Amino acid sequence: MNTAAARVTRSHRSLYETVIVVTRKTQLEGLVSRFNTVAQARFYLEHAGQDFDSIQAAHTRYHSALDIVRRSLPRGTKNQVVDRDMLPQMVIRESDLIVTVGQDGLVANTAKFVNGQPIIAVNPDPQLFDGVLMPFTADTFRSTLDSTLRDSAELRHVTMAQAALADGQTLLGFNDLFIGARSHVSARYCIEQDGVAEQQSSSGIIVSTGAGSTGWLQSVYAGAAGVVEALDGQVVTPPNRGRLPWDADYLVYSVREPFPSNATQTGLVFGIIRPDTPLMLDSQMSDFGVVFSDGVEQDKLDFNAGARVTITLAEQKAKLVI
Repeated sequence: MNTAAARVTRSHRSLYETVIVVTRKTQLEGLVSRFNTVAQARFYLEHAGQDFDSIQAAHTRYHSALDIVRRSLPRGTKNQVVDRDMLPQMVIRESDLIVTVGQDGLVANTAKFVNGQPIIAVNPDPQLFDGVLMPFTADTFRSTLDSTLRDSAELRHVTMAQAALADGQTLLGFNDLFIGARSHVSARYCIEQDGVAEQQSSSGIIVSTGAGSTGWLQSVYAGAAGVVEALDGQVVTPPNRGRLPWDADYLVYSVREPFPSNATQTGLVFGIIRPDTPLMLDSQMSDFGVVFSDGVEQDKLDFNAGARVTITLAEQKAKLVI
């Protein structure tokens, strides 16, 4: 992430009425959901030759950090602890302050359901998580919370992507959007930008934001560079190794494995999406077509034959406390 290029502003909000703490199940909790008890989960993993103790230790560290965060909430301040899976059903108010306790992906997936409210991202386990999006630990959380409640916190604005269907459905992406097929079959669609259109068959399209430019987009660059080098071509590294500012006023799209044929073309395979040059796609898939965001297939729009999706910069920006 290019911290120096990130735009920093001051919060001018009034005091927040409620602190919402967003959590995500630990790996151990996911295993218990699958195997019913801790003992059965341990038995299964150890018989498969995997280490269970590290999973249990990470679970303990996570809940210790969560307990510290909860105890740090000022008395008299209304608060609510919710699992990330509950966010689509919640109404987040302007007077709510959001705190995430989990890995970077939790920050990205929470931001899509928050309409401009600041997010304090707490890294519950620096031993386990790099925490690119999480500048605070449980021990430093209280002072950050106090400054945010006093309206004196510094905020970093993060550009998000938006996918909009013709019927009015929309989906936001903090890191990236994927447009394609849910299975391993080829995605078929018509792609159009700035008056140029063509038929394509591919493994799908990735649209990356500045925040996501160090993720999936980097794998696209790496794969393309490897192919060019294998064919004795010259690889030109993009500026700043392809990393974009978090508040970049554009998105980057890349078509994965475009297939040239008599009926399909490979002209529009990489480009920039700006406010005046959205990307539009018409699905030609009878089934399995999908648009999902940030690697979570449950956060999706169906994209089957007859559907048109327009990819633009979202008007809404995520606001991370720094």
